[in-house]
Amino acid sequence: MTPLTILYQDEHIIAINKPEGLLVHRTHLDKQEEDAVVQRLRDQIGQWVFPVHRLDRATSGVLILALSPAVAREFGHQFENHEIDKTYHAIVRGHLPNTGHIDYPLAKINEVKGTARTKVIGTEKDAETNYKTLTLFTLPIPVSRYDESRCSLVEITPLQGRKHQIRRHFKHIFHPLIGDTRYGCRHYNALFKLDELPKRMFLHALSIQFIHPINCQPMDISAPYSQSFSDAIEWLSYQDSTVKIR
Repeated sequence: MTPLTILYQDEHIIAINKPEGLLVHRTHLDKQEEDAVVQRLRDQIGQWVFPVHRLDRATSGVLILALSPAVAREFGHQFENHEIDKTYHAIVRGHLPNTGHIDYPLAKINEVKGTARTKVIGTEKDAETNYKTLTLFTLPIPVSRYDESRCSLVEITPLQGRKHQIRRHFKHIFHPLIGDTRYGCRHYNALFKLDELPKRMFLHALSIQFIHPINCQPMDISAPYSQSFSDAIEWLSYQDSTVKIR
C-alpha cells in the first residue's frame, strides 16, 4: 500500500494528509473494505494510532491522530469546548458572494438500510459555517437548462463539527459541493466527468489550528491539495478565460 504523507509527528501526535477515497477507520457500513487510515498508519509507523476527529471518506486533507488514548482524550476535550479551528477548501456549484454565514441547525439523519433518508425530528443541533469566495469560474459548457456552467472555489470554516455539516449547509444554500453524490447536483457532477477529470468530491481539509495537548504550544498544520484537487482547479482555469480571483 502507498505510504501516507506525514505532515507532523512527535511522541504524542501525528498528522497526515489523508487521500480522498480512504476511510479513517473500518466501519460496519462497509464491511468489505479492509484498508483504512488507522490500519495503514499503524503498519507504517509501527505503533497504535487513535483518531481524534474524522474526515469523510471522499474528503482529502489534514487529519490528526493521537499516539496514546490519554492524548486522544485531551483532544476530545478541546473539540467539545470548540477550541480547535479547521479550514476547508471546496469547489461548489454556482457563484457565491464574497463572504457568507450559514446558520442552519442540523438534525440526525435516519440511515437505516432499505428506508428513505429522513431527518430525525427533535435531534436538531446548532450548526454555523462561515465561508469566503476565492475564485469564480464561468465555463462555456451547457449544463441542465443553462448555456454555461458556473463554479466557485471557496474557503470554509465550520464553527461546529456536525456530521456532513459543510455538505449539508452548502446544499441548503443551493450551492452543493461538486462530486458529492449524496447532497450534490447530478448535472454538475456529470459535468466534472468530462475530460477524464478525477472522480471525487471536491472538499479538502486545508488546515487545523489547536493547542498541543501536552506541551501547550499553538499548532497550525496545513495539507497541500491532492493532485486530483489541483487538476480540477487547473481544468476550470483552462476552460474559463474570465476567471475572477477575489
